[in-house]
Parts: sequence; structure tokens; C-alpha cells
Amino acid sequence: MKHLKPLTAVTALIFFSISQGLFAADNSSHVQQVETLFKLTQMEKKIDESIDSIMQLQLSQNPALSAHQAQMRGFFEKHIGWAALKNDITAMYLKTFSEDELKAINGFYITPAGQKVITALPGLVQERNQLAMMRLQQNIGELQQIIGAPQPAAQ
Repeated sequence: MKHLKPLTAVTALIFFSISQGLFAADNSSHVQQVETLFKLTQMEKKIDESIDSIMQLQLSQNPALSAHQAQMRGFFEKHIGWAALKNDITAMYLKTFSEDELKAINGFYITPAGQKVITALPGLVQERNQLAMMRLQQNIGELQQIIGAPQPAAQ
């Protein structure tokens, strides 16, 4: 019986090592699918563009900040740039999508229609938001009546 304990421990260690290796290989292909999706959807470029938008907004609201533009960009890149966010975003995608789902998503995005979605969607979202704001502005009086707020004077 005493000889079985070391043998059992060695067997368990070997099994654990093999299963960890299989998990790492499986996880590696899952991560690769996420990275492929990031390439197809130009995720890094979109993150960079969001920093550009934040910079433009900050500078338009406070032109005096232009003297600190380089430092501000460095700050934004340090905290919300691609290098800062990539691992966390990868983890979110790994948790949200299975490897098979990512393969299907990538299979669509690699097509011409998928690439069109990637390029057209941001503009469509912006148009949708503008339409919604316009409709709200046109009908704000109705909301004010519903909540009993005083109505603004007609212009």
C-alpha cells in the first residue's frame, strides 16, 4: 500500500500537467480567434480614434489645454490606449464568446458584407443618434406636459 501513494501522486501530477497543456493549447486558439476579430474589426484603430475624439473634445472645450496636448495624449494612451486595454478587452471577449462563436463572427467579418458593416456601422449609429435627438427636440413639449413642467416660450 505504501508504494501506491507515490505512484498515485506521480500519476496525478502527470495528469494535471497534461490537462494544463491541453487547456493552454485550447485557450491559445480561443485567444487567437479574439485577436483575429480585433484585426478584422480594426479594434486598435478604433481605440486610437477614440483618444483622438477625446482630445478634440477636451481642446474644444478648453483651448488653453493645447499647451499640454502632448502630456494629455500620453495620459490617455497610458490609461485608455490599446496597449493599456488590450488584455482586459481580450478577457471580456473570451468570457463572452466561445471559440466557435468567434469563428462564426470572424467568418462573417472577413466577407465583403462583414467589412461593409465594420465601415458603415459607426456612421449609421451617429445618424441614428442624431435622428433620436432631433425627434426628442421636436416633441419635448409633449414630455413637459406629461411631467407637468413649464413649457419654454415659442421662438
